[in-house]
Amino acid sequence: LAADLAAERGLPRTRARTVAIGTGVVASIYGPLVMFGALADSTAPFTVLALAACVLMERVARDPRGARIGDPRLLEIGLALGLAALTRNEAIWYAAAWFLVAIGVARSMGTAGRLAALLRLVATPALVAIVAYAPWALRQWATFGTPLPGQAVTNAFSRSYSDIFAWTDRPTLSAWLAQGPGKLIEDRVVGLRHNLVTVLLVPAFPVGPIGIVGLPWILRSRVLRPLLIGSTLTFLVTTLVFPVSTTAGTFLHAAGPVHVLLLLSAMAGLDALVAWIGARRRWRPSSAVLGPAFLAILAVPFLFVTISGIAGISTSTESRLTGLFRAMDAAGVPVTENAPVIADFPIWVAEAGRVSTLALPDESPESVLDLARTFGAKLLVVSAGSGHGRWPAVLDAGGAAAACFVPVPAASVRSDADETRVYRIACP
Repeated sequence: LAADLAAERGLPRTRARTVAIGTGVVASIYGPLVMFGALADSTAPFTVLALAACVLMERVARDPRGARIGDPRLLEIGLALGLAALTRNEAIWYAAAWFLVAIGVARSMGTAGRLAALLRLVATPALVAIVAYAPWALRQWATFGTPLPGQAVTNAFSRSYSDIFAWTDRPTLSAWLAQGPGKLIEDRVVGLRHNLVTVLLVPAFPVGPIGIVGLPWILRSRVLRPLLIGSTLTFLVTTLVFPVSTTAGTFLHAAGPVHVLLLLSAMAGLDALVAWIGARRRWRPSSAVLGPAFLAILAVPFLFVTISGIAGISTSTESRLTGLFRAMDAAGVPVTENAPVIADFPIWVAEAGRVSTLALPDESPESVLDLARTFGAKLLVVSAGSGHGRWPAVLDAGGAAAACFVPVPAASVRSDADETRVYRIACP
């Protein structure tokens, strides 16, 4: 992408190479991208596939070649988008970006056959993407009764981030509207602040702020048009349609291509700035390396801050859960013999204990008991003071269902910031 951008801007050979290689070097030490590559998440595969699709889109837009159905680039666009859809739903916005780009390509091919060209440009990748996505859709259909990602619609009506784990009290349109316009506007302001500051500015310093400032200078770039459209749609939809869910990571996990866009914007802006100063100071052509060097020097310290922060969280959580599982073994309730387990940190418990884990809904004891009966769960692991909803304090209110959760004192372990509690689910 950086090499294509340099060619589009007509940069001299030395500057073009510096921009392209410099972008790759900075990307390799850019905190958010390094973090995405290290975590077991959907973010890194989605980023790679979405960027590959954007590169191919630009190549077709630059040289349509009559928009032939058998053009391997069209087939590859469809494959990249189909595989990206297996990682994240936000692949649909990059498909939308291709549709918009394809309209411009069809217009450039003249009046005669414009509609047929648009159909070939859109239908060919769409069919390939559907074929790539079909096995998963069939699995979804067999398992959940629908081939579509139905929870994506439900998430739009979330009133709190914990609604994604709802069991009986699921989000509804009526409950969402009942919050009133003030709360709905507030949620979007919070979502905007989170996506802009928490995702794009703070962890991405200095690339993020510089890239945002430099965006006006790349808005007309043909090379970055698919990436710019896809990134903009992703940001707007997650902010305005999913403002509650996005505070729990909706935009964060789809922001890889956006970070790359900001990196390209920052690199192009700094290159132009160095060239402008160099022309007035009569610097040598080799001074083009100053832009990448500036970003790299500032990015390294923040990379180590990011790594140390994530490592610290991982190490402390592993230590806490390891101690918890040892205490559970001593109490005669080994986690591996009571699968599945209900937990408020289901991913951590599942990974550390190698046990099937259900997410704890922020609902009544009756609801959680129904969840346990449905899946045969016998244990509840919950963190006191974690800020993850009403549990375990909700049990203090008593009631018939609350009595079904019997604490296991010997399995309670305490860390500096948290206390983890274990309950037997006693009612049949």
